[in-house]
Amino acid sequence: MKKVAIVTGANSGIGLATANLLVEKGWKVYGISRRKIDTNFPSFQADVCVTEKVAAIFEEVFKNEGRIDALINNAGMGIAGAIEETKPENVEAIVKTNLTAVINLSSKILPYLKLSKGRIINISSVGGIIPLPFQACYSATKSGVEVFSRALATEVRPFGVKVCAILPGDTKTDFTKSRVIDENKDSSYQQRMKKSVGKMEKDEQNGKSPKYVAKIICKVMHKKNPPLRKSVGFVSKFEIFLTRICSTKLVNFIVRKIYG
Repeated sequence: MKKVAIVTGANSGIGLATANLLVEKGWKVYGISRRKIDTNFPSFQADVCVTEKVAAIFEEVFKNEGRIDALINNAGMGIAGAIEETKPENVEAIVKTNLTAVINLSSKILPYLKLSKGRIINISSVGGIIPLPFQACYSATKSGVEVFSRALATEVRPFGVKVCAILPGDTKTDFTKSRVIDENKDSSYQQRMKKSVGKMEKDEQNGKSPKYVAKIICKVMHKKNPPLRKSVGFVSKFEIFLTRICSTKLVNFIVRKIYG
Protein backbone atom coordinates (compact mmCIF):
# COMPACT_ATOMS: atom_id res chain seq x y z
CA MET A 1 0.00 0.00 0.00
CA LYS A 2 1.14 3.52 -0.72
CA LYS A 3 1.97 5.63 2.28
CA VAL A 4 -0.34 8.61 2.75
CA ALA A 5 0.76 12.16 3.55
CA ILE A 6 -1.24 15.31 4.20
CA VAL A 7 0.42 18.64 3.42
CA THR A 8 -0.99 21.98 4.58
CA GLY A 9 -0.27 25.12 2.62
CA ALA A 10 0.04 22.91 -0.45
CA ASN A 11 -0.98 25.57 -2.95
CA SER A 12 2.46 27.14 -3.43
CA GLY A 13 6.08 27.35 -2.34
CA ILE A 14 7.54 24.73 -0.05
CA GLY A 15 4.20 22.97 0.45
CA LEU A 16 3.53 22.51 -3.26
CA ALA A 17 7.11 21.46 -3.99
CA THR A 18 7.05 18.93 -1.15
CA ALA A 19 3.69 17.48 -2.19
CA ASN A 20 4.84 17.08 -5.80
CA LEU A 21 8.10 15.43 -4.78
CA LEU A 22 6.32 12.99 -2.47
CA VAL A 23 3.99 12.05 -5.33
CA GLU A 24 7.06 11.37 -7.50
CA LYS A 25 8.42 9.12 -4.76
CA GLY A 26 5.25 7.03 -4.66
CA TRP A 27 3.30 8.59 -1.80
CA LYS A 28 -0.42 9.27 -1.94
CA VAL A 29 -0.65 12.96 -1.09
CA TYR A 30 -3.57 15.11 -0.02
CA GLY A 31 -3.16 18.87 0.09
CA ILE A 32 -4.94 21.42 2.24
CA SER A 33 -4.92 25.12 1.38
CA ARG A 34 -7.11 28.19 1.75
CA ARG A 35 -7.21 28.71 -2.02
CA LYS A 36 -8.53 26.02 -4.35
CA ILE A 37 -5.90 25.01 -6.89
CA ASP A 38 -5.40 22.46 -9.66
CA THR A 39 -2.72 19.95 -8.69
CA ASN A 40 -1.63 16.45 -9.61
CA PHE A 41 -2.76 15.30 -6.17
CA PRO A 42 -6.15 15.59 -4.41
CA SER A 43 -6.58 18.76 -2.40
CA PHE A 44 -9.08 20.26 0.01
CA GLN A 45 -9.92 23.93 0.44
CA ALA A 46 -9.81 24.80 4.13
CA ASP A 47 -8.33 27.26 6.59
CA VAL A 48 -5.98 25.45 8.97
CA CYS A 49 -7.26 27.69 11.76
CA VAL A 50 -10.69 26.01 11.52
CA THR A 51 -9.70 22.92 13.45
CA GLU A 52 -12.90 20.91 13.19
CA LYS A 53 -13.05 21.32 9.40
CA VAL A 54 -9.50 20.05 9.03
CA ALA A 55 -10.21 17.22 11.48
CA ALA A 56 -13.10 16.17 9.21
CA ILE A 57 -10.67 16.12 6.28
CA PHE A 58 -8.34 13.84 8.25
CA GLU A 59 -11.27 11.50 8.91
CA GLU A 60 -12.26 11.50 5.24
CA VAL A 61 -8.70 10.73 4.10
CA PHE A 62 -8.47 7.88 6.59
CA LYS A 63 -11.78 6.43 5.39
CA ASN A 64 -10.59 6.64 1.78
CA GLU A 65 -7.11 5.25 2.29
CA GLY A 66 -7.29 3.19 5.48
CA ARG A 67 -4.20 4.91 6.81
CA ILE A 68 -2.39 8.23 7.30
CA ASP A 69 1.39 8.12 7.61
CA ALA A 70 2.46 11.75 7.79
CA LEU A 71 1.30 15.29 8.38
CA ILE A 72 3.41 18.18 7.12
CA ASN A 73 2.38 21.36 8.92
CA ASN A 74 3.59 23.87 6.35
CA ALA A 75 0.86 26.53 6.17
CA GLY A 76 2.02 29.85 7.53
CA MET A 77 2.03 33.61 7.18
CA GLY A 78 4.35 36.52 7.87
CA ILE A 79 3.89 40.00 9.25
CA ALA A 80 6.49 42.72 9.50
CA GLY A 81 6.71 46.07 11.21
CA ALA A 82 7.60 47.63 14.53
CA ILE A 83 5.83 45.97 17.45
CA GLU A 84 4.58 49.36 18.66
CA GLU A 85 2.67 49.73 15.40
CA THR A 86 1.59 46.13 14.79
CA LYS A 87 -2.18 45.73 14.72
CA PRO A 88 -3.53 43.35 17.41
CA GLU A 89 -5.62 41.52 14.79
CA ASN A 90 -2.45 40.77 12.81
CA VAL A 91 -0.75 39.42 15.93
CA GLU A 92 -3.74 37.17 16.55
CA ALA A 93 -3.77 36.00 12.94
CA ILE A 94 -0.11 35.01 12.81
CA VAL A 95 -0.23 33.20 16.16
CA LYS A 96 -3.34 31.26 15.10
CA THR A 97 -1.90 30.31 11.70
CA ASN A 98 1.73 29.64 12.53
CA LEU A 99 1.46 28.11 15.99
CA THR A 100 -2.04 27.37 17.26
CA ALA A 101 -3.01 25.53 14.06
CA VAL A 102 0.17 23.44 14.23
CA ILE A 103 -0.69 22.38 17.79
CA ASN A 104 -4.36 21.67 17.07
CA LEU A 105 -3.77 19.78 13.83
CA SER A 106 -1.04 17.69 15.43
CA SER A 107 -3.51 16.76 18.17
CA LYS A 108 -6.19 15.74 15.67
CA ILE A 109 -3.87 13.66 13.46
CA LEU A 110 -2.26 11.65 16.26
CA PRO A 111 -4.91 8.90 16.56
CA TYR A 112 -4.20 7.97 12.92
CA LEU A 113 -0.42 8.28 13.18
CA LYS A 114 -0.32 6.06 16.25
CA LEU A 115 -1.83 3.30 14.11
CA SER A 116 0.71 3.69 11.32
CA LYS A 117 3.68 4.71 13.50
CA GLY A 118 3.85 7.75 11.30
CA ARG A 119 5.38 11.17 11.64
CA ILE A 120 4.72 14.87 11.90
CA ILE A 121 6.93 17.36 10.08
CA ASN A 122 6.53 20.94 11.30
CA ILE A 123 7.96 23.76 9.20
CA SER A 124 9.67 26.19 11.56
CA SER A 125 12.37 28.66 10.48
CA VAL A 126 15.89 29.77 11.23
CA GLY A 127 14.04 32.96 12.19
CA GLY A 128 12.75 31.01 15.18
CA ILE A 129 16.33 30.68 16.44
CA ILE A 130 17.69 34.03 15.23
CA PRO A 131 15.42 36.83 16.62
CA LEU A 132 14.48 39.07 13.71
CA PRO A 133 13.71 42.73 14.48
CA PHE A 134 10.61 44.04 12.71
CA GLN A 135 9.53 40.41 12.35
CA ALA A 136 9.33 39.69 16.06
CA CYS A 137 5.91 38.01 15.86
CA TYR A 138 7.08 35.71 13.07
CA SER A 139 10.21 34.75 15.03
CA ALA A 140 8.13 34.15 18.16
CA THR A 141 5.69 31.80 16.42
CA LYS A 142 8.43 29.84 14.64
CA SER A 143 10.37 29.49 17.88
CA GLY A 144 7.18 28.13 19.41
CA VAL A 145 6.84 25.58 16.61
CA GLU A 146 10.37 24.31 17.16
CA VAL A 147 9.98 23.96 20.94
CA PHE A 148 6.51 22.43 20.57
CA SER A 149 7.89 19.85 18.14
CA ARG A 150 10.56 18.72 20.59
CA ALA A 151 8.07 18.46 23.46
CA LEU A 152 5.60 16.52 21.31
CA ALA A 153 8.35 14.17 20.13
CA THR A 154 8.90 13.06 23.72
CA GLU A 155 5.19 12.53 24.34
CA VAL A 156 4.57 10.34 21.30
CA ARG A 157 7.85 8.43 21.13
CA PRO A 158 6.44 5.36 22.98
CA PHE A 159 3.83 5.02 20.20
CA GLY A 160 6.42 4.96 17.42
CA VAL A 161 5.41 8.40 16.13
CA LYS A 162 8.30 10.65 15.11
CA VAL A 163 8.31 14.47 15.07
CA CYS A 164 10.77 16.77 13.33
CA ALA A 165 10.98 20.54 12.94
CA ILE A 166 12.42 21.71 9.62
CA LEU A 167 14.21 25.08 9.76
CA PRO A 168 14.57 26.64 6.32
CA GLY A 169 16.56 29.80 5.93
CA ASP A 170 15.99 32.28 3.12
CA THR A 171 13.79 30.64 0.49
CA LYS A 172 12.57 32.08 -2.80
CA THR A 173 8.77 31.82 -2.64
CA ASP A 174 5.65 33.97 -2.86
CA PHE A 175 5.86 34.26 0.94
CA THR A 176 7.89 37.43 0.40
CA LYS A 177 5.16 39.33 -1.46
CA SER A 178 2.41 37.87 0.74
CA ARG A 179 3.94 39.24 3.95
CA VAL A 180 1.66 41.69 5.75
CA ILE A 181 3.50 44.92 6.62
CA ASP A 182 2.23 47.20 9.37
CA GLU A 183 3.76 50.59 8.84
CA ASN A 184 3.27 54.25 9.56
CA LYS A 185 5.11 56.51 7.14
CA ASP A 186 5.43 59.17 9.83
CA SER A 187 6.82 56.72 12.37
CA SER A 188 10.17 57.06 14.07
CA TYR A 189 10.76 53.40 13.09
CA GLN A 190 9.95 53.84 9.40
CA GLN A 191 13.42 54.27 7.92
CA ARG A 192 14.97 51.40 9.90
CA MET A 193 11.98 49.13 9.33
CA LYS A 194 11.98 49.65 5.56
CA LYS A 195 15.71 49.01 5.36
CA SER A 196 15.47 45.89 7.53
CA VAL A 197 12.51 44.35 5.71
CA GLY A 198 14.06 45.26 2.34
CA LYS A 199 17.24 43.39 3.32
CA MET A 200 15.20 40.35 4.36
CA GLU A 201 13.18 40.39 1.13
CA LYS A 202 16.34 40.59 -0.98
CA ASP A 203 17.89 37.67 0.92
CA GLU A 204 14.73 35.62 0.49
CA GLN A 205 14.59 36.16 -3.26
CA ASN A 206 18.26 35.12 -3.49
CA GLY A 207 17.66 32.12 -1.26
CA LYS A 208 17.15 28.41 -1.78
CA SER A 209 14.45 27.14 -4.11
CA PRO A 210 11.33 25.45 -2.67
CA LYS A 211 12.44 22.25 -4.42
CA TYR A 212 15.70 22.29 -2.48
CA VAL A 213 13.83 22.53 0.81
CA ALA A 214 11.37 19.84 -0.35
CA LYS A 215 14.27 17.44 -0.95
CA ILE A 216 15.41 17.89 2.65
CA ILE A 217 11.86 17.30 3.93
CA CYS A 218 11.54 14.13 1.85
CA LYS A 219 14.85 12.81 3.16
CA VAL A 220 13.60 13.32 6.70
CA MET A 221 10.31 11.64 5.79
CA HIS A 222 12.17 8.49 4.77
CA LYS A 223 14.61 8.31 7.69
CA LYS A 224 13.98 5.56 10.20
CA ASN A 225 15.14 7.83 13.01
CA PRO A 226 14.72 11.44 11.88
CA PRO A 227 16.39 14.28 13.80
CA LEU A 228 14.33 16.46 16.12
CA ARG A 229 15.51 19.53 14.21
CA LYS A 230 16.82 19.85 10.67
CA SER A 231 18.13 23.14 9.30
CA VAL A 232 18.28 23.66 5.55
CA GLY A 233 21.44 24.86 3.84
CA PHE A 234 24.97 25.70 4.98
CA VAL A 235 24.18 29.32 5.86
CA SER A 236 21.31 28.25 8.10
CA LYS A 237 23.47 25.65 9.83
CA PHE A 238 26.19 28.24 10.39
CA GLU A 239 23.74 30.80 11.80
CA ILE A 240 22.38 28.27 14.28
CA PHE A 241 25.92 27.22 15.19
CA LEU A 242 26.73 30.84 16.06
CA THR A 243 23.86 30.93 18.57
CA ARG A 244 25.48 27.99 20.35
CA ILE A 245 28.96 29.45 20.68
CA CYS A 246 28.15 33.14 21.09
CA SER A 247 26.55 34.89 24.02
CA THR A 248 22.95 36.04 23.67
CA LYS A 249 24.14 39.64 23.77
CA LEU A 250 26.63 39.03 20.96
CA VAL A 251 24.02 37.30 18.80
CA ASN A 252 21.68 40.27 19.22
CA PHE A 253 24.55 42.64 18.39
CA ILE A 254 25.23 40.77 15.13
CA VAL A 255 21.54 40.73 14.21
CA ARG A 256 21.29 44.45 15.00
CA LYS A 257 24.18 45.24 12.67
CA ILE A 258 22.52 43.31 9.84
CA TYR A 259 18.82 44.04 10.35
CA GLY A 260 18.50 46.62 13.14
